[in-house]
Amino acid sequence: LLKLMSTTPHLVSTPFFQEVVAQNCVVIFSKTSCPYCRMAKNVFNEIGAAYKVIELDQHDDGRRLQEALAQMTGARTVPRVFINGNCIGGGSDTKQLYQQGKLLPLIEQCTPCCAAAGSEGSGSGEFKSAK
Repeated sequence: LLKLMSTTPHLVSTPFFQEVVAQNCVVIFSKTSCPYCRMAKNVFNEIGAAYKVIELDQHDDGRRLQEALAQMTGARTVPRVFINGNCIGGGSDTKQLYQQGKLLPLIEQCTPCCAAAGSEGSGSGEFKSAK
């Protein structure tokens, strides 16, 4: 049992990801100094979609969280963008989906409380963390 625990430290932070991703339509795991992270945020700002940002370089467990992201998504780079629980990739992927007209339909599949296209304040508010 000890051996198993020492070889799987990424499992410790997985519930955090599951909770954040489940409660928010769009989640961006980011770093404040990353230009590709800014690119992804700008795309969502441009279309008026609400998103939750986790800045890994400002988070106490940022390094561990990034390792967990790598285990879950197969990529360690940021940003890691999730829509409706699915990782769509990074900044370039997000911009490409937007340019192809495929991003908005993904967001529109989210539950009504989380889609922000002109409906701010009309949802249940459940997606906002009170922590």
